[in-house]
Amino acid sequence: MSKLLDRGQGGLYPLLRRCALAVLNSARADDDPRTLFDLYRDFELRIVPRSSGVELHLSRAPDAAFVDGEMIAGVREHLFAVLRDIVYIANEIVESGRFDLHDPASITNAVYCIARNAGLLEAQHDTDLVVCWGGHSISREEYEYTKRVGYELGLRGSDVCTGCGPGAMKGPMKGATIGHSKQRIRNGRYIGLTEPGIVAAEPPNPIVSDLVIMPDIEKRLEAFVRLAHGIIVFPGGVGTAEEILYLLGTLLEPANAHEPLPVVFTGPASAAAYFTRIDEFVGLTLGPKAQDLYRIIIDDPAEVARVMVTGARRVRRHRESTGDSYRFNWNLKIPHEFQLPFEVTHEKVEAFKVHVDQPVHERAANLRRIFSAIVAGNIKEPGIRAVEAHGPFRIHGDAELLGPLDDLLASFVAQRRMKLSGDYKPVYRLIS
Repeated sequence: MSKLLDRGQGGLYPLLRRCALAVLNSARADDDPRTLFDLYRDFELRIVPRSSGVELHLSRAPDAAFVDGEMIAGVREHLFAVLRDIVYIANEIVESGRFDLHDPASITNAVYCIARNAGLLEAQHDTDLVVCWGGHSISREEYEYTKRVGYELGLRGSDVCTGCGPGAMKGPMKGATIGHSKQRIRNGRYIGLTEPGIVAAEPPNPIVSDLVIMPDIEKRLEAFVRLAHGIIVFPGGVGTAEEILYLLGTLLEPANAHEPLPVVFTGPASAAAYFTRIDEFVGLTLGPKAQDLYRIIIDDPAEVARVMVTGARRVRRHRESTGDSYRFNWNLKIPHEFQLPFEVTHEKVEAFKVHVDQPVHERAANLRRIFSAIVAGNIKEPGIRAVEAHGPFRIHGDAELLGPLDDLLASFVAQRRMKLSGDYKPVYRLIS
């Protein structure tokens, strides 16, 4: 209680208030978190201790969270998830002394414990879990396509996990609910994984049944790949590119050569050029071995779902043969540079460089950091304010790598994949 009530720099109240305000206002169509915080600057949470736990008393909260004066049930669940995860991570992960958050095995154990505490690993949920990545700023046609893929997954009994926000994170869940309903599946799961830095820009959509707030983007990404039995990538922007590089960098780690994980890049016919551009970028920066790790399927939702189901069977057989858990992939080796939080500052971004002579998984890690910096400058409040104060992030590297990167980012800008609304002003400058 003392931590929750502490409004100082080391207290939990500011974090709880920010995350709570995000989930209470999930109907927003703006991805600038400052707009939300400015609009509800008078929003307050009063935390009241009870013998069975705590009560949250809200004042000046967003109207969208209520119907006839009563909080919507899904919003109430998401608000509880925020409280649960913030308290658990502070007490049991950060301050308990049980975890060395600089040690790879201990970081993975922390990710596992957070997922277990949130109920994601319960024995009665042994179905395939398909992770879906994609942008929050996508066209209506692309959004409808994500729903069709989700529908085909639902018909085949798969559960869906996304980043919990709008766009390509909402569509697969929405489609899966219809597929599950047709198959009379009443315990379908729609898992949303987020983190405090991004939840205000991408608040959980109403379909999310299991919301989990991870401590940072690195642990969020690790949770995705360890929980997944297959991964689908829809069109997106720099956040999706960051996820792709994290995934490919992990799968390129030599220790993971025999770890099966089906990966499909997919979209409607109009997205064919987008994935051609992504594929070219991967080939030019990471090489043909990285391109062999995924399939590109255009405008065929049923085939995407079939590939996921078939691939999940291979994953299950492999986990059984190695004694690994089907609900959490312990055997996957995450490169250590992918696990350590990358604090986006102008000094740290300018300090690292991407070179062609780096080992491919290290090159992927540095490319991923570039996209992480751009995401911060686009939609995370500290990053937005840092760019306003100090100008664009200066990114250094070899021309052979920065050239394809520049082309890819320019295509994102041209296709309006950087921001939900308004003209885009670049938050980066590439220097070769």
